[in-house]
Amino acid sequence: MHLNRRLALPLLAALALAALALGVTACGYESHETEVAEGEPVELGELQFNVTFSRFLNPNDNEDSAYLVGQPPPPRGASYFGVFFEVQNESSEPHSLPDEVHITDADGREYEPTESESLYALELGGEVEAEEQVPVLDSTAQLGAIEGSLVLFLLPDEVSDARPLILHIPGPEDEEAEVTLDL
Repeated sequence: MHLNRRLALPLLAALALAALALGVTACGYESHETEVAEGEPVELGELQFNVTFSRFLNPNDNEDSAYLVGQPPPPRGASYFGVFFEVQNESSEPHSLPDEVHITDADGREYEPTESESLYALELGGEVEAEEQVPVLDSTAQLGAIEGSLVLFLLPDEVSDARPLILHIPGPEDEEAEVTLDL
């Protein structure tokens, strides 16, 4: 039995090292798919988009009220919905964010973003500097609870019955990413 223990320890160490190596190599994984789920990065041109989180926002919640600065109360039968992004530009040139994004539901209805005055808002049509990210490091959005820049939507309550919701992000040369939102 002593021999089995001597063999088991190096075998376990080798398996642990293999698992660690696999985990480290997976950290650099890049997907070139343009249809992804929320939380999976997608590349469009020189920019990498990651929808880190999406959820309905509650105007009566302290955290959510910061995302809804300047917004009137939602009309009856509608709610605000936030989509939070991280955008990476690993190139040596600045690149523009798309001017628009939109959501479609399973019934084919399309929803446009609502303008936002929030410090967390993603500036659609803005620029991501060379080798930088949005939200910019040490900004309000990057240091916030979700650590992402917000695109705000006003959605009817019945949208919950028409899932999945798909976020459409236009890219260069008529390329488009579709991100399935997790609600």
